[in-house]
Amino acid sequence: MTNPISIESFAEQLQKLHGEMTSGQLKHSEYDQKLSRVIKELRERGIDADRAKIFAKLDDLLQGGVITPSVKSHLENRLGLV
Repeated sequence: MTNPISIESFAEQLQKLHGEMTSGQLKHSEYDQKLSRVIKELRERGIDADRAKIFAKLDDLLQGGVITPSVKSHLENRLGLV
């Protein structure tokens, strides 16, 4: 069994995707594909944080402009948090 992904690593992946998107390195479709891979990996490996920490981190990322409200909602749904 593989190790769960840390909440910090998860946030770093999302920040990297945001940076690539805002710099023009990624098209929307490429962003969606990479986000899907991040979610798939999280579902397969799990995340090393409880629900409260995950929600808090998603809120931080939303407030920091790293993710949009729709991406936050999508992540919560796909990770089975709601």
